[in-house]
Amino acid sequence: MPNQGLMRVLLLAAGLFFSITMPYSPTAAQENDMLIIAHRGASAERPEHTLAAYELAIDQGADYIEPDLVVTKDLELISRHENELSGTTDVANREEFEDRLRDKMIDGQLVAGWFAEDFTLEEIRTLRAKERVARIRPANARYNGLYQVPTLDEIVRLVRAKEVETGRKIGLYLELKHPTFLLEEVGIDIVDLVLREFRDLGLGPDDLVMIQSFEVGTLQRLDKRSEFRLIQLVKPEDGPADEPSMRYTEMTTPSGLEEIADYADGLGANIAMILNPDGSPTTLVADARAAGLPVHAWTLRPENAFLPPALHGQGGDSGRGDQSALYRMLAGAGVAGVFTDDPKGAVSARDGR
Repeated sequence: MPNQGLMRVLLLAAGLFFSITMPYSPTAAQENDMLIIAHRGASAERPEHTLAAYELAIDQGADYIEPDLVVTKDLELISRHENELSGTTDVANREEFEDRLRDKMIDGQLVAGWFAEDFTLEEIRTLRAKERVARIRPANARYNGLYQVPTLDEIVRLVRAKEVETGRKIGLYLELKHPTFLLEEVGIDIVDLVLREFRDLGLGPDDLVMIQSFEVGTLQRLDKRSEFRLIQLVKPEDGPADEPSMRYTEMTTPSGLEEIADYADGLGANIAMILNPDGSPTTLVADARAAGLPVHAWTLRPENAFLPPALHGQGGDSGRGDQSALYRMLAGAGVAGVFTDDPKGAVSARDGR
């Protein structure tokens, strides 16, 4: 899911459900059927997109883990939320990489930093992960410097090992990051790379694999070239980077959802598009279902900083609030799954613990 910046997230949390009254109540079937998708792994308890975060999420009962894929200079697929590396690794403190600092225009925004596509995998392996929001998740910062940036191959190997250990199937819910930028500005086709890697890893449509993207053309290409389940991501603002004239709000009208159903199998929607300010459902889930599209909501986070004020607990921004109440609202709205930074909490809410 997109990192809109901490202030933007806080503002959204403050505005959403500002006037919550009585939460909608889901049926038992709605709660028990919901998929728990570990957003960047168990990222409320470990630095995001590390093997440690993914393994903890699996141990906590997540149905799917969610790696975001970017590409190295030598065409290796690695897991980072964005191709700019300084927010989640120690690259900015590495003297040997000072000369890699760049300004790039990515999806219409000027971004300064160090970018995955300018590093070989061997160089990436020297970096160490760090917590993105240490002020809100100070306990995670104690893991700074411990974990490498994982490859897709390593993630798949972890999942297969954990399937043997746990005796249950574990899904991969992959997001392709900045595919149009990579293709047009760098000359890298991430669609080709992903499909080739899947073949090499023996992953097929019968496996628990979903591929998500904010870009329409990327999903349409995947629809023509594969049988994997595809998810169109949407948010309240902006539109697809590859279709500047389109807006997500227009794409999520009943007619727009019918068009999405021509190439995608589901919808990944920001919570603000699913619930009204009072916590009642919008029409999005019902409209999407009418088009044959299940909806997965993003993102459920446990800390007060990311929850509406009515659900805050003790401890300021880093304290934990009543995310289970928000889970129940989403279940009541009829979503088929939730992305969450806290799989343990979401699994507990689903199971009524």
